[in-house]
Amino acid sequence: MSLSSLDNLYRQMILEHANRPHHHGNLPAVDKQIELRNPTCGDVLELEVKLDDEGKIADIAFSGTGCTISQASASMMTDEVIGKTPEQVSEMVEAFSEMITKNEDKDYEDLLGDAVVLEGVAQFPARIKCATLAWKAIYQALEKEDKAHE
Repeated sequence: MSLSSLDNLYRQMILEHANRPHHHGNLPAVDKQIELRNPTCGDVLELEVKLDDEGKIADIAFSGTGCTISQASASMMTDEVIGKTPEQVSEMVEAFSEMITKNEDKDYEDLLGDAVVLEGVAQFPARIKCATLAWKAIYQALEKEDKAHE
């Protein structure tokens, strides 16, 4: 597959997640809820998390408004964190941030799944906050959970 074909495939995947986001809406019962805003462009993300008895993410949903990148990133993030512990999610958030800010030549796919298609955001510094909004939200929501158990 040529590089331009791969870029087109990635763009298509981003558009698909933005236009038909996974886990979009609200949960009937939640353990954690957080709202974050990106003042740079006006994105608003509301995240709801349901944990299981072991502290793993049992279900997750997001709502709010935002650009294509923020909505696609939230959709991909929700797909990837279900079933994960707060420690695993923290590692994922760190890897995601590193991937789009440092543009290092690492293989993030095992850890981030489909969210690796957002790696190209590194080329557009104005969009980095859009892409990281959902990841910051899950980190902050679970960080509060960790502190509650200390």
